[in-house]
Amino acid sequence: MALDIAGFIDDKKGHDIQILDVRHLSSIADFFVIATGNSNTHVNAIAEGVIDELREKGISLGHKEGQRGGNWILLDYLDIIVHVFTSAERDFYDIERIWSDAEKLELNIDTF
Repeated sequence: MALDIAGFIDDKKGHDIQILDVRHLSSIADFFVIATGNSNTHVNAIAEGVIDELREKGISLGHKEGQRGGNWILLDYLDIIVHVFTSAERDFYDIERIWSDAEKLELNIDTF
């Protein structure tokens, strides 16, 4: 499912998409999908695109945070947490550094 989400984000022109495998580091989720949008509007569009695509597959969103500002939206699908940032917010929070012990999954976006 994390790979599907990465594909949905790519379809919405999100960039710098990363999937972190945090199964051996955390009990809160198995994977983080992290991506960047070009603006607050773009971040919102990416997040809504993920929600819509997964809803069509019968997968319900557990929890959503951050839509008002549009700088960082978190989508909680229990085993997978999706983070969509503006570039400045992503640099500030630097989740990849915080979770640097996580394995990064190789993505070949051209295959989506």
